[in-house]
Amino acid sequence: MKHNITHKFATLTALAAACTMLLTTPALAAPDSVTASVPSAKDSSQRIIRRAQPANTQSGAQPIPVQSNVATPAAAATNSVANESERATRVYQRGPITSTGIDISQGQLRNIPAPQATISDISFISTVLIPTKRGVGADRLDVSLLDHFIEDVSPNARHYPPNFPNRSQRYYTREKIKVLADWIEPFASAPDASYEVLIRAAKLNGMGRNLDLGSDYAVRGGQYIDRAIQAQPDSAEANFLYGMMLSEGGGFKEGQKYLDRAVGLGYTEAEQSLAQSDLLSDRRSEALSRLRRLEQKVPDNKVIRQQIKLIEDGKYYIWDLPAPDINVSPNSINQTS
Repeated sequence: MKHNITHKFATLTALAAACTMLLTTPALAAPDSVTASVPSAKDSSQRIIRRAQPANTQSGAQPIPVQSNVATPAAAATNSVANESERATRVYQRGPITSTGIDISQGQLRNIPAPQATISDISFISTVLIPTKRGVGADRLDVSLLDHFIEDVSPNARHYPPNFPNRSQRYYTREKIKVLADWIEPFASAPDASYEVLIRAAKLNGMGRNLDLGSDYAVRGGQYIDRAIQAQPDSAEANFLYGMMLSEGGGFKEGQKYLDRAVGLGYTEAEQSLAQSDLLSDRRSEALSRLRRLEQKVPDNKVIRQQIKLIEDGKYYIWDLPAPDINVSPNSINQTS
C-alpha cells in the first residue's frame, strides 16, 4: 500500500515539472511584419537567380543586397532575336545574296566587332527526292548531290576507256564512286527497290567498272540495270545503259538488241554506241555511215563530228576525245545527301 502511494506521488511530481517548463519557455513566433527569407529561383537556363528580400522591420534593419546575374532588356531582346534566327529557314534565290547579321554589340558581348563575310562562287543544286521502293507511300531518298556528281563525271567515266584531264581528277572520281556506291547499295539491293534507285546504282557501278575498281562493280552494275529494265521495259535510258555495258565489255551481239531498242525510243547516244560496236567488230564503213546519218539528224552535236574525224583518222575508240574539265575536289569525297 505504501509502495503504490509513493509511485503515484512520483508521477504527479514529474507532470508538475513538465508544466512548469512549458509555462516558463518564451514564445518564438515571428513578428507579422517579417517575411520569411525563402530562396526562389527562375529557370537556370536563363541564368537568373534571386533571393527573397525581408521587409523592413521595426528595428530599422536594412535588406541585405544580393548580386544577381540578370539579363538586361537589350540582352534579352538580342537573345530572343538570336533564337528566332536559329529556328528560321532561309531560302536563297538565284542572284546576288545580301544578308544583315545580328547586332550583338548591345548585348552581353560588348565592344565585339561585327563579323563580315563575303560569299563568292555560289552554285545551286536542285533538290531531287526519289522513292526508295516500289509502290505508294515509300520513303523518299535525297539524291541531289548524287545526281549532280553523276552528271558532272559521266562525260569522263561513262564510256570505256574513261578519259580525265589529269590523274588527280581520276583519283578523286574513283574515291567518290566508292563512297556513293556503298551509300546506295543497301537501297539498291532491296528486293523491292525502285527503278529510280536501281538506275542510279547501275550508273555508279558501271563507272566503277570503267575505272578498274574491280569485278564486283561490273557484276552489280549488270544486275541493277537488268532489274531496272524489268521494272520499266520501255525506259530508253535503261536499255541504252545495258546495251552500252554489254557491248563495251565485249558482248557486241548481246548488247545490240538493247541499243537498237534505245534507238527506237529516241536515245541519240545509243546510235553512237552502235557505231563503236561496229568499229570494234571490224565494220568501219558501217560505223562511219551510221555516224554521218546521225550527224544529219542532230547537226548541233559537235561530239559526233569529232567521232567521225577519229574514224577517218584510223582510230578505234570514238570516245577517246579531249577530256572535259571537271571539278571533283578531295573535300567533297565524303559529302553525301
